[in-house]
Amino acid sequence: MEDRVGAFTGDRARDRFALAYRAALARLLPGGDEPIPVTTSYGEAVAYRSGAASGTPIVLLPGAGGNAVTWYHYAGRLGRDHPVVALDPIGEPGAARQTRPIGSARDVVDCLDETLDGLGLNGAHLVGMSYGGWQALRYELDHPGRAASLTLIDPGGFGAVGARFWLWLAAGGLAGISPRPVRRRLSGLVRNATLRDDELMPLFPLTMAFRRRLPLPGPFSDQELGAVTVPSLILIGQKSALYPAADVAERLGRVMPAARVEIVPGASHDLPVHSPDLVAERITAFLARA
Repeated sequence: MEDRVGAFTGDRARDRFALAYRAALARLLPGGDEPIPVTTSYGEAVAYRSGAASGTPIVLLPGAGGNAVTWYHYAGRLGRDHPVVALDPIGEPGAARQTRPIGSARDVVDCLDETLDGLGLNGAHLVGMSYGGWQALRYELDHPGRAASLTLIDPGGFGAVGARFWLWLAAGGLAGISPRPVRRRLSGLVRNATLRDDELMPLFPLTMAFRRRLPLPGPFSDQELGAVTVPSLILIGQKSALYPAADVAERLGRVMPAARVEIVPGASHDLPVHSPDLVAERITAFLARA
């Protein structure tokens, strides 16, 4: 049972990460020095609140292998008009702790539902990047209308995860453990702007000691996508490593005609770090209308 639960490889690896992560949270993320534990049947998630005192909250869901601090470009900007809650989800390398396997899409949704319920956040705007985008969309399909809106940033689920993505991930991983000048030079070659982010990259080698045990994001059918009725914004990197951007945008235009879909020029799956100003502006404008 234990080998199906996400965790660091040992106490030393966990403690080294925790020390660096707490420092990064306090330095970068509004509310990062005031963690809010949330008990669920899958373990303990952790939330960080900031932003406006009133309004519909925004919940920020990181990508696979990510955590709340990956939203540091966004939390302050989005918090000007909304309460913001950045999550360390259970099963990812952050401050959360997993105690029970999460082996299916249903488990992913149930874990998120328990987390949101524990925070009193039903009816929030869900904003997710990559795996977090898939998670938000899966949540809406299983609990229609429970979210106020969806913002999906180069999300999973619009096709099977193929070799192109794994090569992109491997190339970024190898570049990420290179000396700083080298990885910054390689960022353009491997289409990963995260390699130039000197705030996030020091955490990268520490997260490599985390054994992630969450299910892959299964693809959505046309019927499922057509069933989404809440306001939705979908931002896709022009050079996305997950899928051909133009093909996905065309499909979404057919099956989700009410969704706002935009291809961001020059971006790959690194979209949130590649174009933070554009993404923040699009989210802010979208939520003002939603």
